[in-house]
Amino acid sequence: MTARIARGGPAPRTRQAARAPARGKQTARRGARQQALPDAVRRLSWVVLMLMLLALAVALLAAFRVPQLIGVSISEGIGKAGFAVKRVEIKGLDRMERLPVYNVALDQQSMAMPLVDLDGTRRRLLEFGWVREARVSRRLPDTLVVDIVERRPAAIWQYRNQLSLIDMDGVVLEPVRLDAMPDLPLVIGPAANHHAAELGRLIEAAPQLKPIMAGASWVGGRRWDLRFQSGEVLALPEGEEASKKALAHFARMDQATQLLGRGFSRFDMRIAGKFVVRVSNRPGTEIRDVAPPPPPPPAAADAKLPADVDPRTTI
Repeated sequence: MTARIARGGPAPRTRQAARAPARGKQTARRGARQQALPDAVRRLSWVVLMLMLLALAVALLAAFRVPQLIGVSISEGIGKAGFAVKRVEIKGLDRMERLPVYNVALDQQSMAMPLVDLDGTRRRLLEFGWVREARVSRRLPDTLVVDIVERRPAAIWQYRNQLSLIDMDGVVLEPVRLDAMPDLPLVIGPAANHHAAELGRLIEAAPQLKPIMAGASWVGGRRWDLRFQSGEVLALPEGEEASKKALAHFARMDQATQLLGRGFSRFDMRIAGKFVVRVSNRPGTEIRDVAPPPPPPPAAADAKLPADVDPRTTI
């Protein structure tokens, strides 16, 4: 027995007894954490549930178009306050009638300025052949502004006994009466309207011939036959560049020897290096001497004439 025990003092704590309080604290903390975890899960579950209910409510409101109805009601109120369409200002019209544009601009579900369908109005205006581009805008408090860019007539298209005014892109603008034909080139044949731009570039190769051209036929979907006011037909080769070169060469020959108005009926330049002339069948037609063009290169001279050519005279 030690002296401390003999005097009646407290017995010394063993190592196991010293660790007992620490273990108790750890157990208490572990229990607190285990208790807090279910509480957090319950709170998170409530948050998720509330979000789901909120999403369901929004979906139901959207399904019944409640936000749209509220927006329409507000917009109608703005319209009643003075912000409603009372005037339509049209800009850019020259050839097209104004009444169809007014009808489209005023065809709205609501005349309240916030509810005017600008994009839909523009799309309907673009359905008119004359309209190349359209812009629709609001000018508060009560004006709808319609700015039109019109197409420019470029030619008259004859197809299936119908005459139509077309632009350079081949878009049909309006029918044309035979007794009121404008002074524009006449293009004939299926899909000839879609090649009007090509014909315009072709004529630029010989602008001196443009005033005396009567029309052009798109043949076989491949090439042009040009008709002149004096009655002759010029058959051009396939391909835009080949046609330009042939037409420019014909213009130089006509300027030097006056081919047009001499009694010929057809000139054929479809084969490079060959210039085939068909004489008119009319009795008493006089054809004066024509200076021949430069001789063709050897390779081109051996080319064969197409089967559909019926030459009467070859220069």
